[in-house]
Amino acid sequence: MVTTTYVDDERVVVRGAPLSAPGFEGSAVSWAAIFAGALAAAVLSLLLFMLGIGLGLSSVSVWSGRGADGETIGWAAIVWLAFTQLASAGVGGYIAGRLRTKWQGVHTDEVYFRDTAHGFLAWAFATLLMVAVMGSIAGAAITGTVKAAGAVASGAAQVVGGAVGAAGNVVGGAASAAITGAAGVGAAKAGDEGSDLNYWISSLLRNGGPTEQQKQELKDGAQEISRKTQSAADDAKEVSVIFAHSLQTGALSDTDAKYVAQLISQRSNLTQEQAEQKVKESFAQVKQQIDKAKQTAKEAEEKAKAAAEEARKATAYSMLWMVVVLLIGAFVGSLSATFGGRQRDA
Repeated sequence: MVTTTYVDDERVVVRGAPLSAPGFEGSAVSWAAIFAGALAAAVLSLLLFMLGIGLGLSSVSVWSGRGADGETIGWAAIVWLAFTQLASAGVGGYIAGRLRTKWQGVHTDEVYFRDTAHGFLAWAFATLLMVAVMGSIAGAAITGTVKAAGAVASGAAQVVGGAVGAAGNVVGGAASAAITGAAGVGAAKAGDEGSDLNYWISSLLRNGGPTEQQKQELKDGAQEISRKTQSAADDAKEVSVIFAHSLQTGALSDTDAKYVAQLISQRSNLTQEQAEQKVKESFAQVKQQIDKAKQTAKEAEEKAKAAAEEARKATAYSMLWMVVVLLIGAFVGSLSATFGGRQRDA
């Protein structure tokens, strides 16, 4: 007996649930879509940022009275950064939501949450990319700015140093001595050749020729003249020490003035009274230059403090507004991803 078996196609059972069966889920995160949205957002942010820099630089000027003021530039920068975040985060979030895979058998609320997470992740990656790119750009810009500022500061220091230089050697330093208020304690500095103190001392000890008394003393004997007349270098060194100490105390005592005048009268044709008057006038001129240098340095210090305070406030406000702008970008990116996801599932 022959038996024949027939196979009915309708009774063939395929093991395994179909992809469309309820309860089957793929990956909840579409990383490719997230990276694509982040890249698009980062590129758009970079373009808008460069455009904003160009517009900002074209509206300012280094010349006073030209271009927009600092407050206007600050508010314009905040508005432009907010617009940049809105545009880039919106585009990146929409792309991340539109390109993600279609989830089957997932509740509507879960789909909304996933789309929101995709938009947020795309914004986060775009922000990190922008931080990396702008960090390198800002580093190069800061380096150039520091070099330029260093050149300006060096020139300013030379100007201040020129004002202090007339008295700097007297007080043992240049601008730093004027800033710290040290009127100078180094007599060795005061003895350098070509210094301003040497000029004043030399002017005090200039020899106008021997007096009649000195001529008579020359006749009496060279030994007596040698005992009374000291070398110009020794006198200049001693007067330098006296002047440096007097500048520290703020006044030249009568005793020192008479002693210095005595040294001068011995080496010139001036009388004791004339030499003493010349000493007081010279000391007053040196002290006046010292006071002027101190005032200049004090004004520069006050301006530097004011500029530092303004920079501190500007930095604090900038950071606070940057937080607000970034939060706006995160919200817009997440919301735009839900729009893109709805169109993907439509």
